[in-house]
Amino acid sequence: MLAVLYFLLYLYCGMIITYSLFPKKPVIVRCWLGACLGVALMMWLPALFAFLWGFTLISHVAALAVLLGLAGIAYHFRDPERFLPWGEKDQRLLKGLLWVALPLTVIGGYLQWTHTIMPVADGSLHVGQSTYGDLPLHLAIASSLRNASFPPDYNILPGALLSYPFLADSLSTSFMLMGCSLRWAILIPGIVMMALTFCGYCILAFRMADSGKGAVLAALFFFLNGGLGFMYLFDMQGAVLGQYGQNQLQSVAGLWPRIQQVLSGWYQTPANHAEFTTYNLRWSNVIVDMMVPQRTTLAGWTQVIPCLYLLYDSLRPETPWGMEMQDGEDGPSAVWHRREMDWRQGAVLGIWAGMLPMINTHCFLALGLVSLGWMIYDLITCRHQRLKAVLFWGVYGLVALAVAAPQLFTWTFNQAVGNSRFLRFKFNWVNNTGDGLLDGYLWFYLKNIGLPFLLILLSLLEKNEKRRFIASGAFLVFLAAEFVVFQPNDYDNNKLFYIWYMLCAVLAADYGLELLAKLKGLRARPVIAVLCAFVCFFTGVLAVVREWKSNYEMFSKEAVDAAAFVEENTDQHATFMTQATWHINPISSLTGRNIVCGPDTWLFYHGYSTDERKADIFAFYADPEKNQDVLDKYNVDYILVSDTEKGQMAVNSKAMDRLFTPVYQNESGSIKIYSVRGR
Repeated sequence: MLAVLYFLLYLYCGMIITYSLFPKKPVIVRCWLGACLGVALMMWLPALFAFLWGFTLISHVAALAVLLGLAGIAYHFRDPERFLPWGEKDQRLLKGLLWVALPLTVIGGYLQWTHTIMPVADGSLHVGQSTYGDLPLHLAIASSLRNASFPPDYNILPGALLSYPFLADSLSTSFMLMGCSLRWAILIPGIVMMALTFCGYCILAFRMADSGKGAVLAALFFFLNGGLGFMYLFDMQGAVLGQYGQNQLQSVAGLWPRIQQVLSGWYQTPANHAEFTTYNLRWSNVIVDMMVPQRTTLAGWTQVIPCLYLLYDSLRPETPWGMEMQDGEDGPSAVWHRREMDWRQGAVLGIWAGMLPMINTHCFLALGLVSLGWMIYDLITCRHQRLKAVLFWGVYGLVALAVAAPQLFTWTFNQAVGNSRFLRFKFNWVNNTGDGLLDGYLWFYLKNIGLPFLLILLSLLEKNEKRRFIASGAFLVFLAAEFVVFQPNDYDNNKLFYIWYMLCAVLAADYGLELLAKLKGLRARPVIAVLCAFVCFFTGVLAVVREWKSNYEMFSKEAVDAAAFVEENTDQHATFMTQATWHINPISSLTGRNIVCGPDTWLFYHGYSTDERKADIFAFYADPEKNQDVLDKYNVDYILVSDTEKGQMAVNSKAMDRLFTPVYQNESGSIKIYSVRGR
């Protein structure tokens, strides 16, 4: 309860700040901006004080005092203009949110509920398909940051600086410090951030689209994305063309059996298929494969969407829906009617953007690229207001860089600079094997993104100033991600492509409705609309339904009981010797204790080499008597011997019993914990 009240206070103070700073924005927009800002401040303020007192309750009390001070200052210096009351624009926004954001939040909330170490009757903890891989890392970071000194280290690689953006997980740590269980500490902010992302994108789309229908369609394009992969269900459906693990999607004949294969198989969805070289389907559905499992992406979208909204809103005056924008001599800064630049909004935007790197570095990079594209467009076209434009971009850019620089130099550059796995030239993303392209260039994107990709390209052929302005920023992100890989895992460039698609989905929706309007009078028009909807959304719907059904055990009852013993009977900063290859580890994830080495599943893609530590671990378990120096080398306090260790390497159990004192053993003997002290 204390954690929830603390969280609500941040949301409330965030709304006070946005109400004070942006009185002329619609009520719903101010509330949404305030809630997002409250989440950002709860990520950042306790972390700042953690550099003085560790990530403790004392830091959270100090952060709360600063929060109240910021809210008071914002209210005192509030804009003297009268607050815009609830009006017709709010009613339209509310209707759109109820039709789109609310149902999506219900879906997202249910997936969070079932996919976040959900306890079942036998005492085990279950997850879904999409969270089976990433969730243990987030659990480990969140549980390990309790009372940690800052800047923190990895608890799965002690001694290595935690350069992975951790503020989304430290948000959950704050809940844990105030009495929440690990499950609820992940669940509550996860559901709130999903709701804010769904609402935020709808609000952004309503701000950018030509009509309310265009905004709704853009939201559906983005959240139910999937592409044309469903066609493989229909292709040669009368024949069995594969087997388990090899063209598994077509290992049965008939449409319905293949759909059942999708709904029950491990990553057999045509949005993101496990056999990448078979179909080359890589356009993951953003709800089930990004927002639910990838908490840094979810947190990043929660914050980057408000930044995109404020930036777009600063550059483009609003026009009534249904009216075309007039081409002005001064480009995007002077269409329809003249409006002065809002310097206060630019400064707030700069601070907000500067907070992004340790929330989600990809979002910071994408926002920077969008800003660069829009700045170039603005400076080229605003001939009579160039000085004002330069001043606006200068304020926004300098503030953002000033806030971001300490993060970049402390964490991001420290991890990436000098590491050959980061920042590599590679054309065409995951479609490029190094020996050539798997799919033809345009076909790769058309197959993966589907009809919206074609609509995006066609929309740019029309003379439409607003669409070209949006594209000038969006396609700069596309070009960067298309030619440069920014991290060891090529696939993670999708985190940039989705920001491109976030903006371009509006172009696709507007142009699609424009084409549909031109078919007015045709009797086949409704049929065409239904067919297009099926082509656009069937793959995404299959992905969501599959994830809704998925259910896998992550931690057995025995593992949960062992973790409970460790939580209650060992020091919070104790170090455990455990296996180092399997990503499911109850010690690191459920208790936050240090382990000598975690799996390459994460660490390799974070730029770290684990070869030496893994070799030491294997040598120790095989012959603990001759390798006791390994314990001193890594300051080990306890040793875990379970079926996982025995299944992955040679374990000399008799030597363990002779050399060390067992402090825990379950009834079946499948899990033993030894104390190293007094050996």
